[in-house]
Amino acid sequence: MVEFENPTAFFLLLLLPLLLFLRYVKVFRGLAFLAVLGDWQGDCFEWKGTAFTLFFRLYKFLEMLAFVAIIAAYANPVMRHQEKVYISRGADVIFVVDSSPSMAAKDIAGLSRLEAAKRAILTLATDNGGCSLGLVSMAREAVLLVPPTMDRDFFLQRLDGLSVGELGDGTAIGTGLSTAVYHLENSGAPKKAIVLVTDGENNAGTVNPYTASRLAEEKGISLYVLGLGTQGAVALEYTDPKTGKFYSGYFQSGYDSQALSKLAAAGGGSFFNVENMDALKLAFTSINKASSLIQSYRMKSYDAEYYDVCLLAAGILLLVACIIKRMLLQEAL
Repeated sequence: MVEFENPTAFFLLLLLPLLLFLRYVKVFRGLAFLAVLGDWQGDCFEWKGTAFTLFFRLYKFLEMLAFVAIIAAYANPVMRHQEKVYISRGADVIFVVDSSPSMAAKDIAGLSRLEAAKRAILTLATDNGGCSLGLVSMAREAVLLVPPTMDRDFFLQRLDGLSVGELGDGTAIGTGLSTAVYHLENSGAPKKAIVLVTDGENNAGTVNPYTASRLAEEKGISLYVLGLGTQGAVALEYTDPKTGKFYSGYFQSGYDSQALSKLAAAGGGSFFNVENMDALKLAFTSINKASSLIQSYRMKSYDAEYYDVCLLAAGILLLVACIIKRMLLQEAL
């Protein structure tokens, strides 16, 4: 909310009606002589009254707006902000997101599976500001994109840039989980969790998913598994980022939900079968509650001043008014 540190400056606005009154009684109006000019046997000079009046009123209006902007600058407008600064550590959560081509299937509220997952992760990241979040992209290979960090802008930037097909065709669940475990095992966070978001079964990589899952439990890391997508023929559209080739058609969707459920159980966590947006929101709400901690924090206040913005606006308005006066009305400045 905008506040003014010098609100008494707005009493200067009372000068506007006074100035308009003095102009009305012609105190500030100079002498004017009406002259009709014309060449002998030529066309007489015609006064474009409508256009002139329009530009004249616009010029006066801009002058008044500039005056108001100057007064607003003198009143020193500020926007007061408050920010939570956590002084105790929260949970460390790494999202292992499947980026194989099948994640381009559009069967969750008209969105692709990957886009729906990204939106849900965005909501969790916004709601739970005390957690450190990391991101692993997984397909035929697995890559750590973001180590656990409190820098939300960096995390969300990398999340937004996640696209299907960038790591090839395949689903290396074991490799993705082991990558996340490696970057969480030495963490000193009071809670550690891995959130696996996939729509398929392990069919790539050299690490057995159950081995990675049991390793996560041994290291005190909770594993949550989300199985995305519906069963049957599903529309799919995506562009291969490596070749630029566009793919469009249908593929037969299906995964072994029992296998994913057993994988989550081996990691001491939970499995969520997600076929629509409501189920996806419910799953992330449950994960958010499970990984949340009561953290100590303090409120940090800071002010953003808009004094220079008001002066800049006043300068622009005066410049436009001067251009209208000199170029269109052809009056001396």
